[in-house]
Amino acid sequence: MVLFTWKAGEFRDRCQHKRGAGDENIEVEDGKDMKIKKGLFIILGCLCLTLGTVGVFIPILPTTPFYLLTVFFFANSSERLHSWFLGTKVYEKHFASFVRGKGMLVKTKVSIMVTVTLLMGFGFFMMFRKEIWVPCVILAIVWMAHVYCFIFRIKTIPAKNEEEGA
Repeated sequence: MVLFTWKAGEFRDRCQHKRGAGDENIEVEDGKDMKIKKGLFIILGCLCLTLGTVGVFIPILPTTPFYLLTVFFFANSSERLHSWFLGTKVYEKHFASFVRGKGMLVKTKVSIMVTVTLLMGFGFFMMFRKEIWVPCVILAIVWMAHVYCFIFRIKTIPAKNEEEGA
């Protein structure tokens, strides 16, 4: 089945008027398939929104990928849901500047790094205490990669510039 960005009826009308040789195998999503796809995307978007929001409070869950998936699913299911999510305070506070390619505020980066470091440190301490070495090494590598990405890969926006751009 071929998926198109146009509504099924619009594409079907275009195919009927512009059919040529070899076009008899073109398949168009009908209304029922579109409703199933939109419903599935809404459910997946809500699931990712929930997991991302839980990740705000429990930083072991990655918030950013879930919120980016939420944007994708809502954008492909409903313009209203997509617009609503882009207007939320959580999106504006934590991800709007990052998605626009500007980076993150120092305050946001520090709060994420401190929270993740404390939680990973607690897990590391508990495993180290029980002499479970392999997970300790894996957790240390993940933590170092996290710190490296936040310091060197994600741009830092001075707070003054962010307030001027808003």
